[in-house]
Amino acid sequence: MSAKYVLISSYPLKSDIEMSVVKKIPRINDSKNFYMSEELGTNELLELRAYDNLNALCNDEALFECDFKSFMPYLDGDISREIVKFVEAPITSKHELPRARYIQLRHVEVPPEKYEAYRAWRAETIFKVVHENKDKITSFSSYHSLISGHPGVMFVSAFDVDKDVYVEPFVDDRYKKIIRDADNYITNKHGGLYTRIYRSINH
Repeated sequence: MSAKYVLISSYPLKSDIEMSVVKKIPRINDSKNFYMSEELGTNELLELRAYDNLNALCNDEALFECDFKSFMPYLDGDISREIVKFVEAPITSKHELPRARYIQLRHVEVPPEKYEAYRAWRAETIFKVVHENKDKITSFSSYHSLISGHPGVMFVSAFDVDKDVYVEPFVDDRYKKIIRDADNYITNKHGGLYTRIYRSINH
């Protein structure tokens, strides 16, 4: 039931802005799908918005302008946004967007000529590890960039277990080999290779 399109918005907050302040920032389209970065040295607020079609996205232009004004006093930089399109879900979500304690975004760029080969490879490697650990993962959806300054594949993984429990199968020797093998399919021409964990502001 994952959303067909997801708008990912990143709000770079000033270093002294705390969670209690973030929760009070007025938003016309109030959403439970706001997450704060768990990465050291960052103070990033992430928003996910679901859309069934791009016409609905266009209708939200006024909301984006309102968000800009509402967040203005708290931002250390401008808001960045990208649109990704649903491809497949190794672990199906019960909702359009994750409703979990944490999400992890995993992004890789794949040259177009290698994309189909990459999808076949990941089905036999990455997705097998995901399936084997479905007791730790609430949902795992794969997207591909539609409009983005960092084009490529985006995995949105949701989980409620502790972070160290979740990451365990993704740091062992087996997965390290998968990461090495992934070099045959991915590139970093746009600086878009990353893995980031975020915590729901509602938990």
